[in-house]
Parts: sequence; C-alpha cells; structure tokens
Amino acid sequence: MSIITRTLVAGVAMVLLRTPPVFPQAPSTPPPQAPPAVPEAPQAQTTPEAYSYDPDGRRDPFVSLQARGNDLRATSKRPDGIAGLLINEVTIRGIVRNRGSLVAMVQAPDTKTYLLHTADRLFDGVVKTINTDSVIFLQEVNDPLSLIKQREVRKALRAMEDGK
Repeated sequence: MSIITRTLVAGVAMVLLRTPPVFPQAPSTPPPQAPPAVPEAPQAQTTPEAYSYDPDGRRDPFVSLQARGNDLRATSKRPDGIAGLLINEVTIRGIVRNRGSLVAMVQAPDTKTYLLHTADRLFDGVVKTINTDSVIFLQEVNDPLSLIKQREVRKALRAMEDGK
C-alpha cells in the first residue's frame, strides 16, 4: 500500500469513526537543559530615604491659595507683649535717647505702649535700626509665591496725617 492510499483510508476511517487520526511522529529532540542555577548572594535590604519637599521656586502645593501667607492673624496664635505685635499694627509715638542709644515708644492696637530697642523681635519681623525720626523694621514676607523673603519697612515718627 502506498502512502496516498494509507492517508485516504485513515481519512475515511476518521470520518466514519469520528475519532482523531493518530499519525506517527518523528522522534523529537529533548529540550535543551538550562545550566544549573547558581545561588545568588543575598542582597542587602535598603531602607528608602525620607522624602522632603524642595520647592525650588515653585509654589508649595500644600499651601492654600485662598489664605495667602501675608495674613498672619488668622493662621496662628500670637504671644503676649512685643513678640505678638505685627509691624503693620504698631504706631510710633516717640523716640527717646537712653544711655547713648535710641529707644522707640510704640503703641499697639489695644492702646498699650511698649518700648522697642534695636534687634527686638516682633511677631513678623525685627527692629533693624532706630533713627531720630523713624524706625526701620526688617519684616519677614510669608508669601509662598514671593521670591523676596524679607523687606524693610520704615515707620516715621510723624505720620502724614499727624503732621497737618
């Protein structure tokens, strides 16, 4: 019997018996074996670094845009005395000489009077210098969008409306 005849008989038998034909298979080569696994050295456990935010001139995404940094009254509790006064709230009422240095008399919004010396700390700044006619403050700018972190504020002894 020829190969064609055998194939034809197998096809007819398959149709009649509805079983899949079994053809002889060529000997297959065994799959190549992988080389034996070399045990790897255990890797040292590394702890991740703590993350810190570096603004690098960008806006801090965690600071509210509605409450900008220039309104310190609403954001934190202020201490009593000179340390709780804002530079914009004080009024210069007088400047006196005491032992060779100048001392400024300022009035707070609650009508209390305080004496300020050079380098005294206020809530949002420090007294830079006291002149015979004015006080110069170094105010901290607490605005996250501002590139300037400090500015000088000059408050004159005689305000424009008092000088009339």
